[in-house]
Amino acid sequence: MSYQKPIPLKTPDNSPYWDAADRHELHLQKCNSCQAYSHPPGPACAKCGSTDLSWEKIGSEITGTLYSYVVSYRPFLPGFQDDLPLTIAIVELDQVPSVKLIGNILDSDPEQLKIGMPLRMVWEDITEERALPQWKLA
Repeated sequence: MSYQKPIPLKTPDNSPYWDAADRHELHLQKCNSCQAYSHPPGPACAKCGSTDLSWEKIGSEITGTLYSYVVSYRPFLPGFQDDLPLTIAIVELDQVPSVKLIGNILDSDPEQLKIGMPLRMVWEDITEERALPQWKLA
């Protein structure tokens, strides 16, 4: 069966992020002027406005802590009806605490989740060309 959910689109600003994700690696945009990480990536630094940006490889073994989450019991978009309840999380990265990523927590009981829980990133291959960073309990 083919993947039924929306597939994130690559743009000029985010293509290095998605190219890395497709290789099961996390790359983050970093400002060369003020050294701040920018996520989601954009055409300029969100902190200082500089357009002098680069990409830094963070790695493949990514961990973080559960910063916040919401549990969805309704499929708001097509394709999610078989994933309910769906836990959508904001995760603070251990490697770069100033960055928080949004993703789903897979294979977990929402009743057992607690803010501050350790998580690990997993790569969900949704098509031959695209992998999504997701989360599991560490």
